Amino acid sequence: MAEARTRCWLVTPANFALALLARLPQTILLALGSALAWLLKPLLRKRRRIAQINVDLCFPELDADARRRLVDANLRATVTGALELIRGWYAPASRLRGIADIEGLQHVRDALASGRGVMLFGGHFPHSELCARLLGEALGQRVSIVARRNNDACIEALLDGARRRVFAEVVGKKDVRGLLRVLSRGGILAYSADQNFTYQNAFVPFFGVPAATLTATPDLAKRANAVVLPFWFPRTPAGRYKLRGGPAGRGWP
Repeated sequence: MAEARTRCWLVTPANFALALLARLPQTILLALGSALAWLLKPLLRKRRRIAQINVDLCFPELDADARRRLVDANLRATVTGALELIRGWYAPASRLRGIADIEGLQHVRDALASGRGVMLFGGHFPHSELCARLLGEALGQRVSIVARRNNDACIEALLDGARRRVFAEVVGKKDVRGLLRVLSRGGILAYSADQNFTYQNAFVPFFGVPAATLTATPDLAKRANAVVLPFWFPRTPAGRYKLRGGPAGRGWP
């Protein structure tokens, strides 16, 4: 990774520019996300087509206009999420104070006090890494995350370096040993596994439509003797984040 950073001279100026972007006020950051989504709309036809198919499948009871508005909202959330990733990686802690309301911290603290690792199980949303950092800031303990590695060495050098500044560990998507290591050592791992996996999956109903769902999560938690806690983190229309950690469900590890 160090060799890649040396070869990719754009990493340093990119880090500087992204650090400035991450300092934007929340209202301006969200407005910029909406503007970029509008500008990039012609270039994101494939993503819009996929989103439209999924929305049509999940919400057949809505009329065409309502479904189209959902697709537009999804595009805005996706583009804005890229900016929120940058904020999560580069913003100083002072810029993050006061943008989130957090509930359920005691569930995480109690789990950690038992000496076991904690797997925070949540949805795969664009702002998930920002919210993982916000939770870590509130707990006073950095959270580890699972991330997909980029095939381009220069981009991966940029992303990996940014993530390692603010997270305890960055575990590769398929790095089972790394995941088990974090949890076995009593760490906190933010884990999102709702994408369409092609391995270790089962088809279960999602909005009434069979969807490939990862089945390895309970096994991983048991192997690491970890506590699995639900983790929700919606962003309100006003731009605040509502983080909530819940208690372990009945029958969960």
